[in-house]
Amino acid sequence: MQVNSITVRKIDDWMKSRLRSRAAAHGRSVEAEIRDILKRDLERDDPENYPAGMAPRPGEGIGSYLFRISRPGFDLEIPPRTVDERPQIDFE
Repeated sequence: MQVNSITVRKIDDWMKSRLRSRAAAHGRSVEAEIRDILKRDLERDDPENYPAGMAPRPGEGIGSYLFRISRPGFDLEIPPRTVDERPQIDFE
């Protein structure tokens, strides 16, 4: 594994504060929190990791979106219709 570093400048104070809070809540360093945020965001963009039923991704065509959410081979069982046999209530 190749180790690289990136310097991010001009981070607002509120962002640094939120990152510190999130990192502390997850029991890790700010650097580890940033790595986790980046990893999760990049995995979300991978079509294989994108859950069915989610909104279209930016730039995704309608055909690709419909194919992705249809997940060929997945069928839903449709329950039978029932008729309510109870008498109707007259509120007048």
